[in-house]
Amino acid sequence: MPYEKQTRELAAEIGAEQVRTDADSCFAASFDNSRFSFMPDAVVRPRGEDDVAATLRLANARRVPVTVRGAGSGCAGAAAPLRGGWVLQLAHWRQISVDAAAAIATVQPGALTGDIDAAAARHGLCYPPDPSSVKYCTIGGNIATNAGGLRAAKYGVCRDYVVALEGFLPTGEFVRWGGAVRKYASGYNMRDLWIGSEGTLGVITKAVLKLLPRPPLRHTLLAAFPDDEAALAAATALLATHLTPAVLEFLDSLSVTCAERRNGFQVFPPAEFSRRDGRPPAVLLAELDGFDAGALAADAARLRTWARENAAAFRETDVPADAEKLWNARRTCSQAMFQLGNAKLNEDVVVPLSGYLPLIRCAREIHASTGLATPTFGHAADGNFHIHIMYDRDVPEQCRRAEAGIGQMMRKVVELGGAITGEHGIGITKSPFLRLQHSEPEIAAMMAIRRALDPNGILAPGQIFDVTNIWEHRPVKVVLPWDKH
Repeated sequence: MPYEKQTRELAAEIGAEQVRTDADSCFAASFDNSRFSFMPDAVVRPRGEDDVAATLRLANARRVPVTVRGAGSGCAGAAAPLRGGWVLQLAHWRQISVDAAAAIATVQPGALTGDIDAAAARHGLCYPPDPSSVKYCTIGGNIATNAGGLRAAKYGVCRDYVVALEGFLPTGEFVRWGGAVRKYASGYNMRDLWIGSEGTLGVITKAVLKLLPRPPLRHTLLAAFPDDEAALAAATALLATHLTPAVLEFLDSLSVTCAERRNGFQVFPPAEFSRRDGRPPAVLLAELDGFDAGALAADAARLRTWARENAAAFRETDVPADAEKLWNARRTCSQAMFQLGNAKLNEDVVVPLSGYLPLIRCAREIHASTGLATPTFGHAADGNFHIHIMYDRDVPEQCRRAEAGIGQMMRKVVELGGAITGEHGIGITKSPFLRLQHSEPEIAAMMAIRRALDPNGILAPGQIFDVTNIWEHRPVKVVLPWDKH
């Protein structure tokens, strides 16, 4: 254990029960949803802010790497301790306090995003960002990656709801960025530097979040299309009407196929939709929400007109329980695609509206050239698509083809004027592509900020800026809580 002496010193300072070095604890903290494992020397579970400060001060003095971790639901490997050292585990910090009059929530970093929204709901409020892992992901991780989710097109992403942050610099010094007030223009906006920094600029111990009134009304529509391009063309046609759905999700035909096999039902039975080749349709799932029944009905009528003009078939409902049935395929398609391979390279790319069709054509070209499945789904309302290349981790040739395919996809995304990540972050899995997106002066400016806040480079060393060829590593075979649903 490279940092054995330093770990004993930490245990003596904050308590041996807070510093775990057993193999099971270290393995559980060695990977996130990307499944790439890098073993730490110890897992630190601080009791309070004094423990966090002490851990960081000692790590800074002894040059011990520290990786901050929540629930480990991230997809880019940002929570994996690439250089070993200590994992600072904050998932047990789950306090939530709602000020209904001010419409804010003060939360600890381990609070589950879904629990924050549920706490807000008891006061007629909502916390809008809703990643697919909303039942499992922590707000600290969401802030670290500037997570979005299904409602991002109408309501925005995590950054739009973070009012203030508290925490510690890598040196162990306490800082507060912003305050629980509606306006704050004092000094540099360091809060926004921490948001999306993937745990490289500081440790968040408290966040103040803006809440919104909770819309009581919903209208949900599921539309079928004969192929993927027809579905995406229809999505662009809907957005061109300037109707703003709270959700507009795209599932390609292959994603629907996997979801149907997993769930044992057809999204659109043959009586409603059929293709000559027998494959399921590509689908769009649109949802409207609001406060005024008349206004929502008018928007639903516009949505219905669009569906009649563009879709091969559609179903709609205003009943929440029936809407959940329409949502079932979208909620399970990510896990269902492991029918196509035991490993995947998962990229959450973003393209402008004009890039929707070129992007899906590129995915089909990669399938044709590599022979690997490329199921694609995502947020059609804002161009954030999750493209997967499925492969067998035990077949070296498939690993090489997956590597070539993901490189082709990333180059296409940048060529289209897009972004190599919209909500997952860079972490380690996208580090080979950072320089496709950013020029050397841009990267130098980012690294200068990092050095200024973390002069000894202890927080998440190796993440984002160092290239990790992740396809050279074998994912671990584990079943995570969200895999079961």
